[in-house]
Amino acid sequence: MSDYDHLSRVNKYEKRRKNTKSLSMFIVLGSILLIALVLLLIFGGGGNTASDETEQSDHADNTQVSGDSETSGMDKLDNEEASHDDSGADNKGNEEAAEMDGDSGKDITTEKAEPSDDNVLEAYTGNWEPVGTEQPEPHTVNFNEDSQDRKEMRQAVAAATDLNVNDFIMWYISRNGEQKVLATVSSKDESEVYRVYMSWISNEGWKPTKVERLKENDQKWRYE
Repeated sequence: MSDYDHLSRVNKYEKRRKNTKSLSMFIVLGSILLIALVLLLIFGGGGNTASDETEQSDHADNTQVSGDSETSGMDKLDNEEASHDDSGADNKGNEEAAEMDGDSGKDITTEKAEPSDDNVLEAYTGNWEPVGTEQPEPHTVNFNEDSQDRKEMRQAVAAATDLNVNDFIMWYISRNGEQKVLATVSSKDESEVYRVYMSWISNEGWKPTKVERLKENDQKWRYE
């Protein structure tokens, strides 16, 4: 065999070896890139989803805070007077108290009374009893919406009108003397509007003393 043939075979072998080595490197690099791409799709997509969920959660929290602030501004004035409560009494105890009043068997008699102004269709007094209370003496009137006073006032209003204790709007409450209040209320659809006068009876709770059925809601302007 000549030296030329020997060199040709060596060169061919070296070329094949180099080509095989290059191909192996390309395969390894391609595998690494493929794995990196899969990892990016998996972990990159998951991160975006978590971020979106966090943004949505933050938005929901902000919306709830805003709603609470608006409700607080509308439904509470101060400890001297309070207004517009259309939430109803969700308290089960209030509902049971109303049922007890209805089952007491006592006949309620009413008498015509003097209207306080020209917006009154009719006025009457009645032999209503105090609604009962869970509050100790000495008693201080609390006008805040979620107070025990407000819950017991609703019971007194329901006892003196045809309104459902859980389903009427309390538009405005104000002081009407020592341990006395005046509430303007309406049915849910506002077809019936009343002023209810109430007095606090020691250890017995709020007692309705007079009711006026109104021509129109003279307190709604506060929220228009």
